[in-house]
Amino acid sequence: MSFRYESLDELDADGIEVQLSPNQAVLLERSELVDVRRADAGTYRLLPNGRVGAVRFGDLQIEVTPKQKLGVAHLIFLLGYAKNPGFRPETVTAETYGDLWPAMAQSLIASVEQALTMGLLQGYRTEQEALQTVRGRIAFEDQFRRRPGHFLPIEVRYDEFSPDIAENQILLAAIHLMLGVPRLQPETRRRLLHLAARFAGVTRLLPGTPTPAWQPSRLNDRYQSALGLAEVLLRHSSTRVSLEGVEMSAFVVVMWEVFEEFVTVALTEALAGYPGCLESQLVAYLTGDGDWSTGRAGGSGASHGDVIMRVDVVHRDEAGKPDVVFDAKYKLASSTGTNANADHYQMLAYCTSLQVPAAWLIYAGGGNDIRRRIKNTEVEVVAAPINLRQSPQEILARVRQIALAALRGT
Repeated sequence: MSFRYESLDELDADGIEVQLSPNQAVLLERSELVDVRRADAGTYRLLPNGRVGAVRFGDLQIEVTPKQKLGVAHLIFLLGYAKNPGFRPETVTAETYGDLWPAMAQSLIASVEQALTMGLLQGYRTEQEALQTVRGRIAFEDQFRRRPGHFLPIEVRYDEFSPDIAENQILLAAIHLMLGVPRLQPETRRRLLHLAARFAGVTRLLPGTPTPAWQPSRLNDRYQSALGLAEVLLRHSSTRVSLEGVEMSAFVVVMWEVFEEFVTVALTEALAGYPGCLESQLVAYLTGDGDWSTGRAGGSGASHGDVIMRVDVVHRDEAGKPDVVFDAKYKLASSTGTNANADHYQMLAYCTSLQVPAAWLIYAGGGNDIRRRIKNTEVEVVAAPINLRQSPQEILARVRQIALAALRGT
């Protein structure tokens, strides 16, 4: 059976036409990676809808690539850092560019093998059982509720030193997720199976089960890189078999959300040691007598104004007053020319409502900063690009440069 690979750019307004069976069309639509529209008999037009990733089933893989053709390593870094600024770029050992599934599997294998160099992590977990003898502490409330008037068995709670802890459950779940991906190389599958066998005594999380919580500590430091990658894969990937028996794997992310979350976290980290603070999704009112402080207090829009805005990121000075606005735009309307008006209208509205003099439009792209002074106002809007094809260290350095320039008004 020949393998088909279809790819389109996330900015492709025309889309592509592909041959699909009705069942494949339904599965692809459920993945939400693309909009699926019927064209002719057996032919469907696929259009990007703001998501990137890949869906693979049977002999077909559909992929939507980011506008700058980011590699797997770059994409996973953005996803990981947005959820955990301690996410280490070296976690991703995949080729910068390449097939999505093998790259993710190889990165997971390398990071888990590194985590297990000193053996399986163990920890204490609280257990409750009904026993014939006392172990640990008697759970008197449960004993009276479940067995009133009976002495045996005894409800007890005790701490057990075990490998069945959240950290190991997360890694094992990610390994089994990758084992469900079709068309992996035999050697990759063998290594995944070998790793899974090392987690003896660890509960396997069922698909759809929430990822258990864990806290970074000195004890699990060697696990943290692998856990960051595993959580990214579990959050955005899925494998399943349809009612018709078709095996499907999907990795789908909404790029504007990823970029916005990444910029917010990176700005917060960059300015952590400086006076003032950052606040995300600040409520502001364009009309009425309400201001940002009434929005923060939880006032309703009806009582403070009928045009409510949520500002991506606002820096507040030591007195708590907003002084700089940041807005993350994965797709800037235009960095030059008249088409830039929509973004600038928005920034002017933010600055007017919050009474701040500067707004920074941070967008994914190349080039230099572009500064524009809004006529008849004191408001300056700066369009500041971040080249996402650079290394993670360079990307973070660029965010820090933007943050400090905004803070200093330069």
